[in-house]
Amino acid sequence: MRWSGLIAILAAFACGPAMASVLIVGEGLAPACSKAAFAGRLDRSSIELCSRALAEEGLSRRDRAGTLVNRGVIRMRGKAYPAALRDFDEALRIQPGLGEAFVNRGVLRMASRDYQTALVEIDRGIGLGVDEPAKAFYNRALAREGLGDAPGAWSDYRRAQSLAPEWDAPARQLTRFQARPR
Repeated sequence: MRWSGLIAILAAFACGPAMASVLIVGEGLAPACSKAAFAGRLDRSSIELCSRALAEEGLSRRDRAGTLVNRGVIRMRGKAYPAALRDFDEALRIQPGLGEAFVNRGVLRMASRDYQTALVEIDRGIGLGVDEPAKAFYNRALAREGLGDAPGAWSDYRRAQSLAPEWDAPARQLTRFQARPR
């Protein structure tokens, strides 16, 4: 890879991937874990909150899988990748169609620069449906950029921007692209 390509990828990752949390509503520990994940927390007390929800609350299958995803997101932010992967895998064992778990497994693959597997995981998550598709397309753009697919990355950044126009991360990424006449 040429230096300019490496610099572009590093610039893309400077904003970081967007983790896909699962919204759990109501009262109790599981909704508090969800709020911590959406708020971008990565502290030990948030992980413990999620763990307590899993151990102490009688959660539905969907809420149990969602809480595992949320704990995995918090762990991933803290770079506890093996523990995060275990959470995502367990969430998929409970709820095989949970798109957010696949998107986050893709983000984990990007952390190890396995962009091809990341793309497969994120595509699967998008195909299953996610609550925040803009984040999924943004992450897919990062994976495509890691593979050297600038047109695909540009397209996915544009899609993310159109799905969440108030989110500035896709717009910042798009400023790095230049259209060239053929």
